[in-house]
Amino acid sequence: MALLSDLAMLRARVAASGSRLEKRRLVAEYLRELSPEDLPRAVTYLSGRAFPASDPRVLNVRSLPAPGATPSPATPLTLADVARAFGDVAEAGGAGARRLRESRLRELAERASEAERDLLQRVIYGEMRMGLSEGLVLEAIAEAAGVASAAVRRAALVTGDLTAVAALALGGGAQALSAARPRVFVPLLPMLAEIAGDVGEALAAHGGVSAMEYKYDGARIQLHGDGERVAIWSRRLSDVTGSLPDIVDIARRDLRGAPFILDGEVVALDAAGRPLPFQELMRRFRRVRGVEAAAGAVPLSLHLFDCLLAEGRSLLDEPYARRWEALERVTGGRRLAERSVISSAGEGEAFMARALAAGHEGVMAKQLQSTYEPGGRGKRWFKLKTALTVDCVIVAADRGSGRRVGWLSNYHLAVRDGDGWAEVGKTFKGLTDREFTEMTERLRALATEDDGYTVRVRPDVVVEVEYNEIQKSPTYESGLALRFARIARLREDKSPAQASTIEELRHLYERQFTTKGRS
Repeated sequence: MALLSDLAMLRARVAASGSRLEKRRLVAEYLRELSPEDLPRAVTYLSGRAFPASDPRVLNVRSLPAPGATPSPATPLTLADVARAFGDVAEAGGAGARRLRESRLRELAERASEAERDLLQRVIYGEMRMGLSEGLVLEAIAEAAGVASAAVRRAALVTGDLTAVAALALGGGAQALSAARPRVFVPLLPMLAEIAGDVGEALAAHGGVSAMEYKYDGARIQLHGDGERVAIWSRRLSDVTGSLPDIVDIARRDLRGAPFILDGEVVALDAAGRPLPFQELMRRFRRVRGVEAAAGAVPLSLHLFDCLLAEGRSLLDEPYARRWEALERVTGGRRLAERSVISSAGEGEAFMARALAAGHEGVMAKQLQSTYEPGGRGKRWFKLKTALTVDCVIVAADRGSGRRVGWLSNYHLAVRDGDGWAEVGKTFKGLTDREFTEMTERLRALATEDDGYTVRVRPDVVVEVEYNEIQKSPTYESGLALRFARIARLREDKSPAQASTIEELRHLYERQFTTKGRS
């Protein structure tokens, strides 16, 4: 049985190494020596998780309790011991559940060494840090199995579960990995789209024919079903099933062809059936109490646009056109995204005009031959939106991190408010590396305050900002915030006195409700 101390020692050695190749080698050597039973446990903990992605259980605790006054590390802890304890904690329910969870975790803490407790705390917290990441573990699995990293990466995207991939790679090699298939109730990363400037660009990339769908102003979901069991995940792969009982009911009542995995969008509606602003929808997604009442007050519409699995058969490698046919069979032609196959710019522009008039964001353009690539982004899918813009002034900037270290790169945006400025959002999007460098120099010359993280600047730089929607905001004193703000261009032709005003923003906020519903 694999010892927790060996895993803790591995983490320390990886943390001490400055070489990614060395980190990968250390993890690969460790994985190669594990039994089939311990391999998934080790991969799970190395990835900073308490349970595999395919296991819906959660610990519902924030930290490992401090051990008693006299820790007793009599019998060495194994990975199996940790798995049993975590299972007991996750499954504790009813009266005394909290006491039972604390008791089981305290037992672990008292049997663990200081290094082992540090490792357990990192797993409970959900972040291994110190040089270990899912990407590094993925590369180590490939090295341990002697297979290409690309094969492991694709299998991980297709299955959604790195522990299952480790078992496939070390148990069956490249052949087993190539046979990996999605599994119902294990969420996959959604396929993503690039932005197209116009319909003509999308048509040219798609060979003159493209399938256009409404781009709904809602929230992306992934819907899994198998008989009575239904589960729903958000774009970020958070389980939102409990917050969407109306969508669960629709899936049970109206969908067939189980087991299935479907891709779609949910939209909040007002009493007249018009889409509500995104902010109202998010209140439904975050709801944990009073869910049924919220479902009655803010009903949701479901719009499905892709089928990843039907009748237990993977459709990821099938072309979009065939996946749509499968989606029609699963849904019986109901609750589908509004769609049209177009072959001219005029057809596409007319379709987009209908989408915008109905209160939606714009349209998607999808290549009929495109396969579904979880987590992939490219020209096979485009999104087209009518850009909404306001002219803002940069009043502060945060120091960048990661690849943006050394730049002032997260810009605080403001509009005119009388003789002052009203902040309405932040963005680090829209500039090239060269423009980031130039903007950093320019803002440093305008600096008035610097707390080590945020640099306040004299309001002098005017930028045209694209946004998706104007929302009510409790964060900003202005009461408004730009959703998905992005710098479209510098307005060197405008002085700060010519920037948009808070009154204009309030007017634009109200004007949204000519096509959207109001809560």
